[in-house]
Amino acid sequence: MLYQSLAGKRVVITGGASGIGLATVRRFIDEQARVVIFDYNQVALDEAVKNNPALIGVVKADVSSPTDVANAFAQVDKMMGGIDILISNAGISVRKPFLEIEYEQWSRVLGINLGGMFLCAKEAIKRMQVQQSGVVLFTASTNGLEGHPLYADYNASKAGVILLTKTIALEFAPWLRANAICPGYVLTPMQKSEYTTEMLAEVNSKLPLNRHAEPEEVAALFAFLASSEAAYLTGQCYCIDGGETAGPF
Repeated sequence: MLYQSLAGKRVVITGGASGIGLATVRRFIDEQARVVIFDYNQVALDEAVKNNPALIGVVKADVSSPTDVANAFAQVDKMMGGIDILISNAGISVRKPFLEIEYEQWSRVLGINLGGMFLCAKEAIKRMQVQQSGVVLFTASTNGLEGHPLYADYNASKAGVILLTKTIALEFAPWLRANAICPGYVLTPMQKSEYTTEMLAEVNSKLPLNRHAEPEEVAALFAFLASSEAAYLTGQCYCIDGGETAGPF
Protein backbone atom coordinates (compact mmCIF):
# COMPACT_ATOMS: atom_id res chain seq x y z
CA MET A 1 0.00 0.00 0.00
CA LEU A 2 1.28 3.44 -0.93
CA TYR A 3 0.33 6.65 0.88
CA GLN A 4 -0.48 9.65 -1.29
CA SER A 5 0.30 12.00 1.60
CA LEU A 6 3.99 11.06 1.46
CA ALA A 7 4.52 12.13 -2.14
CA GLY A 8 6.90 15.09 -2.29
CA LYS A 9 7.67 15.06 1.44
CA ARG A 10 11.23 15.96 2.42
CA VAL A 11 12.65 13.05 4.39
CA VAL A 12 15.94 12.54 6.21
CA ILE A 13 16.85 8.96 7.19
CA THR A 14 19.86 8.42 9.44
CA GLY A 15 21.75 5.16 9.25
CA GLY A 16 20.11 4.91 5.85
CA ALA A 17 22.85 3.08 3.96
CA SER A 18 22.15 -0.41 5.30
CA GLY A 19 19.69 -2.65 7.12
CA ILE A 20 16.41 -1.16 8.31
CA GLY A 21 17.53 2.28 7.22
CA LEU A 22 18.19 1.29 3.62
CA ALA A 23 14.91 -0.63 3.39
CA THR A 24 13.17 2.51 4.67
CA VAL A 25 14.97 4.67 2.13
CA ARG A 26 13.70 2.43 -0.66
CA ARG A 27 10.17 2.45 0.70
CA PHE A 28 10.02 6.24 0.87
CA ILE A 29 11.46 6.55 -2.63
CA ASP A 30 8.66 4.24 -3.77
CA GLU A 31 6.28 6.61 -1.98
CA GLN A 32 7.62 9.43 -4.22
CA ALA A 33 9.15 11.21 -1.23
CA ARG A 34 12.36 13.22 -1.51
CA VAL A 35 14.99 11.40 0.53
CA VAL A 36 18.40 12.30 1.93
CA ILE A 37 20.52 9.72 3.77
CA PHE A 38 22.89 10.38 6.66
CA ASP A 39 25.40 7.60 7.34
CA TYR A 40 28.97 7.24 8.58
CA ASN A 41 29.94 4.49 6.14
CA GLN A 42 31.13 6.10 2.92
CA VAL A 43 31.38 2.80 1.04
CA ALA A 44 27.77 1.97 1.93
CA LEU A 45 26.68 5.50 0.97
CA ASP A 46 28.33 5.16 -2.45
CA GLU A 47 26.54 1.84 -2.95
CA ALA A 48 23.22 3.35 -1.92
CA VAL A 49 23.62 6.17 -4.44
CA LYS A 50 24.51 3.71 -7.20
CA ASN A 51 21.51 1.49 -6.52
CA ASN A 52 18.96 4.23 -5.77
CA PRO A 53 19.30 6.96 -8.41
CA ALA A 54 16.14 8.72 -7.21
CA LEU A 55 17.86 9.75 -3.97
CA ILE A 56 18.10 13.50 -3.51
CA GLY A 57 21.46 13.15 -1.80
CA VAL A 58 23.63 11.56 0.86
CA VAL A 59 25.71 13.05 3.66
CA LYS A 60 28.53 11.34 5.50
CA ALA A 61 27.98 12.19 9.15
CA ASP A 62 28.66 10.87 12.63
CA VAL A 63 25.32 11.41 14.37
CA SER A 64 27.05 11.54 17.76
CA SER A 65 28.95 14.68 16.68
CA PRO A 66 27.10 18.00 17.13
CA THR A 67 29.27 19.56 14.43
CA ASP A 68 28.64 16.77 11.93
CA VAL A 69 24.89 16.85 12.56
CA ALA A 70 24.65 20.64 12.23
CA ASN A 71 26.64 20.53 8.99
CA ALA A 72 24.53 17.67 7.65
CA PHE A 73 21.29 19.55 8.19
CA ALA A 74 22.81 22.65 6.58
CA GLN A 75 23.36 20.48 3.51
CA VAL A 76 19.75 19.29 3.73
CA ASP A 77 18.66 22.93 3.65
CA LYS A 78 20.58 23.39 0.41
CA MET A 79 19.32 20.14 -1.15
CA MET A 80 15.66 20.25 -0.12
CA GLY A 81 15.00 23.61 1.52
CA GLY A 82 13.96 21.98 4.80
CA ILE A 83 12.54 18.78 6.23
CA ASP A 84 9.09 17.32 6.79
CA ILE A 85 9.92 13.88 8.19
CA LEU A 86 12.90 12.70 10.23
CA ILE A 87 13.52 8.98 10.59
CA SER A 88 16.27 8.78 13.19
CA ASN A 89 17.50 5.24 12.79
CA ALA A 90 21.29 5.18 13.13
CA GLY A 91 22.52 2.85 15.85
CA ILE A 92 25.11 0.29 16.87
CA SER A 93 25.25 -2.64 19.24
CA VAL A 94 28.10 -4.63 20.75
CA ARG A 95 27.44 -8.03 22.32
CA LYS A 96 29.44 -8.19 25.56
CA PRO A 97 28.96 -9.23 29.21
CA PHE A 98 28.25 -6.32 31.55
CA LEU A 99 31.52 -6.52 33.48
CA GLU A 100 33.52 -6.51 30.25
CA ILE A 101 31.97 -3.31 28.90
CA GLU A 102 34.55 -0.54 29.03
CA TYR A 103 33.31 2.98 29.63
CA GLU A 104 34.60 3.95 26.18
CA GLN A 105 32.24 1.42 24.61
CA TRP A 106 29.35 2.50 26.88
CA SER A 107 29.88 6.13 25.86
CA ARG A 108 30.11 5.27 22.16
CA VAL A 109 26.91 3.20 22.14
CA LEU A 110 24.96 5.78 24.15
CA GLY A 111 26.45 8.62 22.09
CA ILE A 112 25.24 7.17 18.81
CA ASN A 113 22.03 5.43 19.85
CA LEU A 114 20.65 8.13 22.15
CA GLY A 115 22.83 11.20 21.70
CA GLY A 116 22.46 10.93 17.93
CA MET A 117 18.69 10.79 18.26
CA PHE A 118 18.75 13.94 20.40
CA LEU A 119 21.04 15.86 18.06
CA CYS A 120 19.19 14.97 14.86
CA ALA A 121 15.76 15.58 16.37
CA LYS A 122 16.85 18.97 17.66
CA GLU A 123 18.09 20.12 14.27
CA ALA A 124 15.01 18.74 12.50
CA ILE A 125 12.51 20.23 14.94
CA LYS A 126 14.11 23.69 14.75
CA ARG A 127 13.27 23.63 11.05
CA MET A 128 9.85 22.04 11.47
CA GLN A 129 8.91 24.66 14.05
CA VAL A 130 9.16 27.39 11.44
CA GLN A 131 6.57 25.66 9.26
CA GLN A 132 4.56 24.36 12.27
CA SER A 133 4.41 20.83 10.92
CA GLY A 134 6.51 17.70 10.96
CA VAL A 135 6.90 14.06 11.92
CA VAL A 136 9.77 12.63 13.95
CA LEU A 137 10.19 8.86 14.06
CA PHE A 138 12.81 6.96 16.02
CA THR A 139 14.13 3.42 15.83
CA ALA A 140 14.03 2.12 19.39
CA SER A 141 13.90 -1.62 20.19
CA THR A 142 12.18 -4.27 22.24
CA ASN A 143 15.51 -4.13 24.13
CA GLY A 144 14.28 -0.80 25.48
CA LEU A 145 11.23 -2.48 27.00
CA GLU A 146 12.74 -5.54 28.67
CA GLY A 147 16.13 -6.73 29.83
CA HIS A 148 18.41 -8.66 27.50
CA PRO A 149 21.71 -10.08 28.80
CA LEU A 150 24.95 -8.98 27.07
CA TYR A 151 23.48 -5.69 25.83
CA ALA A 152 23.45 -3.39 28.87
CA ASP A 153 24.57 -0.30 26.95
CA TYR A 154 22.30 -0.98 23.98
CA ASN A 155 19.30 -1.69 26.23
CA ALA A 156 19.83 1.51 28.21
CA SER A 157 20.15 3.59 25.05
CA LYS A 158 16.93 2.23 23.55
CA ALA A 159 14.97 2.75 26.76
CA GLY A 160 16.14 6.36 26.61
CA VAL A 161 14.93 6.70 23.01
CA ILE A 162 11.41 5.66 24.06
CA LEU A 163 11.18 8.34 26.76
CA LEU A 164 12.78 10.92 24.46
CA THR A 165 10.01 10.15 21.97
CA LYS A 166 7.26 10.69 24.52
CA THR A 167 8.80 13.94 25.79
CA ILE A 168 9.16 15.42 22.31
CA ALA A 169 5.58 14.41 21.48
CA LEU A 170 4.29 16.29 24.51
CA GLU A 171 6.46 19.39 24.11
CA PHE A 172 5.63 20.00 20.46
CA ALA A 173 2.00 18.92 20.18
CA PRO A 174 -0.27 19.58 18.43
CA TRP A 175 1.69 20.52 15.30
CA LEU A 176 4.37 17.82 15.50
CA ARG A 177 3.95 14.05 15.88
CA ALA A 178 6.67 11.85 17.38
CA ASN A 179 6.64 8.06 17.62
CA ALA A 180 9.12 5.23 18.04
CA ILE A 181 9.23 1.81 16.48
CA CYS A 182 10.49 -1.05 18.65
CA PRO A 183 11.70 -3.83 16.36
CA GLY A 184 12.45 -7.22 17.82
CA TYR A 185 14.71 -9.53 15.89
CA VAL A 186 15.28 -8.22 12.35
CA LEU A 187 17.46 -9.95 9.76
CA THR A 188 19.90 -7.09 9.16
CA PRO A 189 23.65 -7.11 8.44
CA MET A 190 24.23 -6.04 12.06
CA GLN A 191 22.23 -9.02 13.34
CA LYS A 192 24.00 -11.43 11.00
CA SER A 193 27.40 -10.17 12.19
CA GLU A 194 26.57 -10.90 15.83
CA TYR A 195 24.70 -14.22 15.50
CA THR A 196 25.76 -17.52 13.97
CA THR A 197 23.31 -19.50 11.84
CA GLU A 198 22.67 -21.74 14.82
CA MET A 199 21.98 -18.77 17.08
CA LEU A 200 19.53 -17.32 14.56
CA ALA A 201 17.69 -20.64 14.37
CA GLU A 202 17.51 -20.85 18.16
CA VAL A 203 16.01 -17.35 18.37
CA ASN A 204 13.46 -18.17 15.67
CA SER A 205 12.33 -21.25 17.58
CA LYS A 206 11.46 -19.04 20.56
CA LEU A 207 9.37 -16.50 18.61
CA PRO A 208 5.63 -17.06 18.09
CA LEU A 209 5.98 -16.36 14.35
CA ASN A 210 9.12 -18.52 14.15
CA ARG A 211 11.21 -16.05 12.16
CA HIS A 212 13.06 -12.76 12.17
CA ALA A 213 11.39 -9.73 10.63
CA GLU A 214 12.51 -8.53 7.22
CA PRO A 215 13.80 -4.92 7.14
CA GLU A 216 11.08 -4.09 4.60
CA GLU A 217 8.41 -4.93 7.18
CA VAL A 218 9.83 -2.33 9.55
CA ALA A 219 10.04 0.15 6.68
CA ALA A 220 6.34 -0.37 6.00
CA LEU A 221 5.52 0.61 9.58
CA PHE A 222 7.65 3.74 9.25
CA ALA A 223 5.74 4.69 6.09
CA PHE A 224 2.38 4.25 7.81
CA LEU A 225 3.40 6.28 10.88
CA ALA A 226 4.75 9.08 8.68
CA SER A 227 1.59 9.24 6.58
CA SER A 228 -1.65 11.12 7.19
CA GLU A 229 -3.27 7.75 7.95
CA ALA A 230 -1.51 7.98 11.34
CA ALA A 231 -2.55 11.57 12.02
CA TYR A 232 -3.87 10.78 15.52
CA LEU A 233 -0.86 8.73 16.62
CA THR A 234 1.83 10.41 18.70
CA GLY A 235 3.94 9.77 21.76
CA GLN A 236 3.86 5.99 21.36
CA CYS A 237 6.22 3.10 20.76
CA TYR A 238 5.06 0.37 18.40
CA CYS A 239 6.48 -3.13 18.69
CA ILE A 240 7.11 -5.11 15.53
CA ASP A 241 8.47 -8.29 17.03
CA GLY A 242 6.62 -11.39 15.85
CA GLY A 243 4.99 -11.71 19.25
CA GLU A 244 8.27 -11.64 21.24
CA THR A 245 6.98 -9.29 23.96
CA ALA A 246 3.46 -10.75 24.14
CA GLY A 247 4.55 -13.15 26.87
CA PRO A 248 6.26 -16.53 27.35
CA PHE A 249 6.07 -18.75 24.29
